[in-house]
Amino acid sequence: MHSNLMMPNATGEFYPPLNCLLVATVALPPQRYLYFTRIQLGSPPKDFHVQVDTGSDLLWVNCIECNNCPKKSDLGVPLSLFDPKGSSSAKTVGCDNEFCKFTFDAPGDECKAGMLCAYSVTYGDGSSTAGFFVDDNVQLAQVSGNRQTTSTSGNVIFGCGAKQSGDLGSSEQALDGILGFGQSNTSLLSQLASAKKVKKMFSHCLDGNKGGGIFAIGEVVDPKIKTTPILDDQTHFNIALESIDVNGDAVKFPTSILNFAKKQAAIVDSGTTLAYFPDEVYNQLMEKIMAAQPNNKPYIVEKLFKCYKYSGNIDDGFPVVNFHFENSLLLKVLPHQYFFKVEDDEWCIGFQNSNLKAKTGDELTLLGDLVLSDKLVTYDMENQAIGWTDYDCSSSIKVKDEKSGNVYEVGAHDISSAHYTSNSRMVLGLLISLAATCFIT
Repeated sequence: MHSNLMMPNATGEFYPPLNCLLVATVALPPQRYLYFTRIQLGSPPKDFHVQVDTGSDLLWVNCIECNNCPKKSDLGVPLSLFDPKGSSSAKTVGCDNEFCKFTFDAPGDECKAGMLCAYSVTYGDGSSTAGFFVDDNVQLAQVSGNRQTTSTSGNVIFGCGAKQSGDLGSSEQALDGILGFGQSNTSLLSQLASAKKVKKMFSHCLDGNKGGGIFAIGEVVDPKIKTTPILDDQTHFNIALESIDVNGDAVKFPTSILNFAKKQAAIVDSGTTLAYFPDEVYNQLMEKIMAAQPNNKPYIVEKLFKCYKYSGNIDDGFPVVNFHFENSLLLKVLPHQYFFKVEDDEWCIGFQNSNLKAKTGDELTLLGDLVLSDKLVTYDMENQAIGWTDYDCSSSIKVKDEKSGNVYEVGAHDISSAHYTSNSRMVLGLLISLAATCFIT
């Protein structure tokens, strides 16, 4: 959905660079999921449902005086508005605040002492959010035993959305805001890590079958995960993609897209649904995938997707796509993980031509949650590494409590299943929970 890959301009406002990508305009079927979680903000704490997005940095929620905020959500989740005056611990953030002065590097003549520190984010589809920053409590679930958590809190600065436009003002797939887990100092994780509350690492396991899964801040000790380095000097989670093959048949990388010591950089982004590739790579992928069904011609849906009528097991009719990364890390994507089901016998390929350019002038490769599902994915910013392993995301993982050194089991969670309904043509909003937050105190 809303992954913005933001960069600040000279005024401290945020706009997407040329490698920005957003998947928010297509209503996907119920077999594909929009992953979100519930957090609590303020005193007394109030629930907010926010999309979890590793492709952006800022946490923001809709504010009480918001202009053009959605009143209801077609996902069936209850929407809330944050009221700074209704929270006894809320404080507005002024232009003289260090967060505003140094994080956004706003010129002094545009943001002066006594003024509120404003934010503005524009997303790739033209939708935008604008408002001001607030400092308040966030309540998180801290692991305290096997499948047990207790509540703990910390102070963070987040955006209070006063004006929304585009899809952010629509009831379609509406949530209360977005929780960015990028590497910037503005992210909730970076703020908590700076306060010595958490380690700067997190993991997610997105259940591609029925939705839900696990989202954990802290160190996962079981299962063991093999990793690949995060590329240096990158704002977002870029890793070196060394090769792609389709059932062993190699995809050739054109020299025009190679960088980072002749390697192709790929962005890992849970806030985007599909996977995107440079033109020449995309064309080869589609050619090799479609060759598996020479007598079954694809057709186009929504002017975007190549789709098939196929009544059997999709894994039996199409090839496996393998992505090979530095340190011999393999991302094996089965057909049911790159196809999405529209109707009983209608399947569409979730690969797209990026048609975008990265900051270097090279075409963009981006891996969204479609190909990341059914895998435990770890983002370790302490050691600048990302890794994953195939995993049953409806099961459990083991995390380490940094204070005691104890290891606890954390189970998958889907708090929405008992409460929310969804239109059959919409992305389902089955959540991943902040179930394991390992704090250092």
